[in-house]
Amino acid sequence: MSCKDVKPQDLGKKTSEPLCTVEKLMPLPPPYDKPGMEPDFRPLKDSWKEDYCATLDGFIGVDTLKRPKTKEEEEEMIKKFLSGVDKLLSEDTNRSWIQPLMISFEYCAKCNTCSEACHIFKSSGEMEIYRPIFRSEAFRKIVTKYKKGNSFLAKFMGGDIDINIETVLRLGELAYRCNLCRRCAQTCPLGLDNGLMAKEIRKIFSMEMGIAPKPLHESGTMKQLKTGSSTGITKDAFLDLIEFLEDDIEEYTGKRYKIPIDKKGADILLIHNAGEFMAWPQNPMAFAILFEEAGLNWTMCSDDFIGYDNVNYGIWYDDVQARRIGVAQKKAAQKLGVKRIVVGECGHSHRAYMISTDRMVAPEDNIPVESCFPLMLEILKSGSIRIDPSRNNFPVTLHDPCNYVRSMGIVKPQREILKMIAPKFREMTPNGVHNYCCGGGGGFAIMNSFNFEDFRNKISSRMKFHQIVEAFQDTIEDKSIPKYVCAPCSNCKGALRDILEFYDATEKFNVHYDGLVELILNAMPFEKPFLHFLRDEEDEF
Repeated sequence: MSCKDVKPQDLGKKTSEPLCTVEKLMPLPPPYDKPGMEPDFRPLKDSWKEDYCATLDGFIGVDTLKRPKTKEEEEEMIKKFLSGVDKLLSEDTNRSWIQPLMISFEYCAKCNTCSEACHIFKSSGEMEIYRPIFRSEAFRKIVTKYKKGNSFLAKFMGGDIDINIETVLRLGELAYRCNLCRRCAQTCPLGLDNGLMAKEIRKIFSMEMGIAPKPLHESGTMKQLKTGSSTGITKDAFLDLIEFLEDDIEEYTGKRYKIPIDKKGADILLIHNAGEFMAWPQNPMAFAILFEEAGLNWTMCSDDFIGYDNVNYGIWYDDVQARRIGVAQKKAAQKLGVKRIVVGECGHSHRAYMISTDRMVAPEDNIPVESCFPLMLEILKSGSIRIDPSRNNFPVTLHDPCNYVRSMGIVKPQREILKMIAPKFREMTPNGVHNYCCGGGGGFAIMNSFNFEDFRNKISSRMKFHQIVEAFQDTIEDKSIPKYVCAPCSNCKGALRDILEFYDATEKFNVHYDGLVELILNAMPFEKPFLHFLRDEEDEF
């Protein structure tokens, strides 16, 4: 059986080898079309095959989806899965999402328009299991078979699809072969959302079966609810990091700024993805300089309970976790009495704060929430800071994060800013709401268990790397020219960091990445460049 021949009903077939294996990936543009430029897949270990579900495509993304050891455990897992199906399709237990789910469930015309829009399907060389409707159709067949059954045993016998343990395990893995970027929904002539279908399937496994990737659940939402941040940064650690930022800002600007913390009644509460403080501290540092230089009345929050971390990984897999975090974040802001919340450069937190948790949080708990991008544009247009665009005289391209561009329509502010500060700005193709996901969306940027990194770097992020190389084709092989991918999102930066390292693009071709606010700071007339690749090693901060 080839990958082209696999049908949704084949999920239930018991096989020792994967249903599908990668045969021929989408080609990359020059110079990555040359032999030796593409790293190989790492082999799958036999011990992984025995304990986890590797029979979908040879990759393992869900590190808690273990094979049951006995027949009794199998039946219990299947029963829980079907119980989750019932709850997913009930208005009483899925009120927030039942309407769009049922519309997408019932009205697919199978025209496959979504397939041509899917970066994972195209990057994989059009592997059938990555076709957006493959997952959705498999789920439809399972539900149809289940609802027609008259007894427990009838649900697992005969029909178009066998609802056995292999079906359940493979569907659990298949739900994590989608970035939830919703490009398919944008393209669908009926407006159906196969990305939503993937997320809803994830909910069955998490909310009913207790199965979710550890980076999203144990090291993500659970750690955030326990310590205040998905990074594990406590309040005391956060305050220490702020002091370090103040020292670095003084070293860079020659001025001593006191970053406002817990300022009551401030106009703006700025909330970052806490991962920035750990991996990209230059981002919150740049925001602090920009806001202080612009004379804004702003603050950050040190509340013990999630006041300083805008992450909400729950929106990718579990409504209960999403609501718990969303409510806690809004209450932390209420305590300060701020007029509005401004979300920093994090794509999924834009969507979580401004759209998703509105379905889950009571109106009295809501506070006006805004994106940082119109505010940054307003600062530049006001003339309250001076800029020198010639300081950014190198090729710059823009990555559009799915969650606030495609899903929210925040498209123009970042482009207007780049046209003001980057004379060699060029667009990716396609761009704006039509752009492709970084490959790290839907939780993939932080999922590194087993061999899942290979799936992300070689398949999920492949289309984005293709776009980057194409955007810089005129200078890609000239190592003397630095090239900058502007990626104003924490999770996107994580995915870009990995693919640029995976393909050795920084070392070989001088390709770098960072956010938008860092580029603004680099255009401000301070003595030293702000971007790290323009500074000498001794000037690092």
